[in-house]
Amino acid sequence: MEEWSFPPRFDADYAPPAGSRYWFPVRETMPPVDREKAIVERLQQVTRYAWDKSPFYRRKWEEAGFHPDRLRSLEDFESKVPVIAKKDLREAQARVPPFGDYLCVPDSEIHHIHGTSGTTGRPTAFAIGRNDWEAVANAHARIMWSMGIRPGDIVFVGAILSLYMGSWGALAGAERLRCKAFPFGAGAPGMTARAAMWLDATKPQAFYGTPSFALHLAEVARSEGYDPRNFGLKVLFFSGEPGASVPGVRDRIAETYNARVVDCGSMAEMSPFMHVSGTAETDGMLCWQDIVYTEVCDPKTFRRVPYGQRGTPVYTHLERTSQPMIRLMSGDLTLWEEGPGACGRTYPRLPQGIFGRIDDMFTIRGENVYPSEIDAALNELPHYGGEHRIIISREGAMDELMVRVEASAEHSAKGAPALAALRDEAAKKLQKMLGLRAKVEVVPPGTFPRTDFKARRVIDDREVFRDMNARLGQAGDA
Repeated sequence: MEEWSFPPRFDADYAPPAGSRYWFPVRETMPPVDREKAIVERLQQVTRYAWDKSPFYRRKWEEAGFHPDRLRSLEDFESKVPVIAKKDLREAQARVPPFGDYLCVPDSEIHHIHGTSGTTGRPTAFAIGRNDWEAVANAHARIMWSMGIRPGDIVFVGAILSLYMGSWGALAGAERLRCKAFPFGAGAPGMTARAAMWLDATKPQAFYGTPSFALHLAEVARSEGYDPRNFGLKVLFFSGEPGASVPGVRDRIAETYNARVVDCGSMAEMSPFMHVSGTAETDGMLCWQDIVYTEVCDPKTFRRVPYGQRGTPVYTHLERTSQPMIRLMSGDLTLWEEGPGACGRTYPRLPQGIFGRIDDMFTIRGENVYPSEIDAALNELPHYGGEHRIIISREGAMDELMVRVEASAEHSAKGAPALAALRDEAAKKLQKMLGLRAKVEVVPPGTFPRTDFKARRVIDDREVFRDMNARLGQAGDA
């Protein structure tokens, strides 16, 4: 296997032949059974390393009765190594600030510090060693190559350059790939309009951001007199939120920019986060198992589910030494299937990407609903205005679901009959996709603020629900 060692070492000057589909042909197309044998050997190395370097893992594994010497198979790994959760990481960093007792390198080797925002509790600090940063860059370059991005291409990074790992990871990959890296960023007032201007001026080949921002950017670009199809993009790759594997959202972005849409990204803790990613030929996401070993597990037992079933991803670093994650449960939901993908890579595939976090799911009259499913349904409507809000009621005998949907400006100008038709069409589409009835209110374009980061569209608010229900009742009486 090409450049397969632990700790990892990469040739900084390596690049595959220009016409090659693969960065590492052997690693990417080898029989899965052979790859799994190599992964078992790597897991033996990784767990031994963590046992020797990390009080966190040694303590956790001693409590579970696990020792690296007892690891002989993937079944051993799955059944004997306990999962860890984000709360375990926060507790470790509270106990041993700032990086926790799962930091496995000397403080002097830390090269980058990132983290969570901490808006809902104690922030989590990510300490990434210099060698690990090089491993992240190499992994991302390799995966961006699979998307069709090539040395010399301009890669426009349209995401916030702050604590958020996504923008920095995309930038590191672009630099390693010897692209023209354009770290434009996002978030400042007026920046979206300037992004449209720069995209039109520089005609980059690739764009990175969130799906929500790409759709918002297209709206702003048109208002500024630009056609997003004329930016010349050939690929847009996304992380940070579900969407790029959702047909309605993916197809809307692809049509808007006349470009390929690629979904990627797992968790900031798991950087290189692109270890789940689509390619130029394969929709959904591949699990690049030789970078991060991914198990899709039952969320209660944390045992792997068979291909074709849903579960929660559990991740293990195979090329990280500074803060290695070993069986980190994601809390997300996905469905996986056996490879190979259309690109010929023999990794398992997540054909629908990652649906979202399990705790984002809500239950309406016994049906489990994910916000991404509502996004998908509405984005298939030709007169959808690009934003909506999901309002949940927890009152009364049964839960209720209401959706406020923006109409497009053109459709809104057609008057009340057209808006009523859109309301009915949206309600039918939602019932077909979700298997339950939802009340729908159509609102004028521009009702909801746009975002240059992750969209938050779910409101669990009884007063908002009552107000909207009253309006819908009045409209029905009229």
